[in-house]
Amino acid sequence: ARRYGVHSAMPMAMARKRCPQGIFVSGRHAHYEAVSAQIFAIFDRYSPRVEPLSIDEAFLDITGMEQLAASPRDYAVRLKREIYVETGLVASVGIAPNKFLAKLASDLQKPDGLVLIEADRIQELLWPLPVDRLWGAGKKTAGRLRQMGYATIGDVARASSQEFIKIFGPKLAWQLIQLANGRDERRVEPVREAKSIGKEVTFEEDIRSTAEIGRELLRLAEKVGWRLRRAELRARTIQLKVRLGDFTTYTRSRTLMEATNYDEAIYHTAVKLFQELHVISGIRLLGITGTNF
Repeated sequence: ARRYGVHSAMPMAMARKRCPQGIFVSGRHAHYEAVSAQIFAIFDRYSPRVEPLSIDEAFLDITGMEQLAASPRDYAVRLKREIYVETGLVASVGIAPNKFLAKLASDLQKPDGLVLIEADRIQELLWPLPVDRLWGAGKKTAGRLRQMGYATIGDVARASSQEFIKIFGPKLAWQLIQLANGRDERRVEPVREAKSIGKEVTFEEDIRSTAEIGRELLRLAEKVGWRLRRAELRARTIQLKVRLGDFTTYTRSRTLMEATNYDEAIYHTAVKLFQELHVISGIRLLGITGTNF
């Protein structure tokens, strides 16, 4: 399906249009949630500090765990084996001195990868990679970097900070150059108390029809409801975010009489908020967030 331009997070209507002969399978979110809980239980056995990134991905801080395995690689082999034995799934592991490099390493040999980036080999492994691999360099930023003549991470590492600050602003400029040099000071942070739980989606092409908007709002409500239930939280306030094709952005919220984590209640609240906006032009982005737990 990739050959036809189908990729993750693409609206189903677009995927069917690009690959009509594709086989489309319904999701089983309750099953994914159960398997995710199994995987995170294994993570907890391997590190006292686990920071979730998504339903199936996390950072593990293994500082001080050296006596539990012959080497970091052996540690990863055992972790991968345990995940496979208990769930039947293969896992990709990246080991590195910091979060950015570990995440990068975990993506380099998927599926079933195991990549170790040692401190003395950071430049050798990192600098030849394309700029798209930089954390925080989305499509737009990566495209801009290539236009400026920066094709690889090594090019960015050697760039003038003053030039980057003028173009990207001080915060993003600092982040790009630091990461390109393999520096990332962020600690692995176990789950903190959430202030909000939400989900948004940006469409490749603006959507307009009432039916399509309704479907997307329902999909978002299901995701937010599932995340609230997983966190054992209920939200009293539901917020809707709408961005139009010209990037005009609206946010509207409603506080309910009773807090909820039910998909249906979240969906109907979002639909009412959307109807009150009276939007008539194409929509680039939709988002739903639950707050006020």
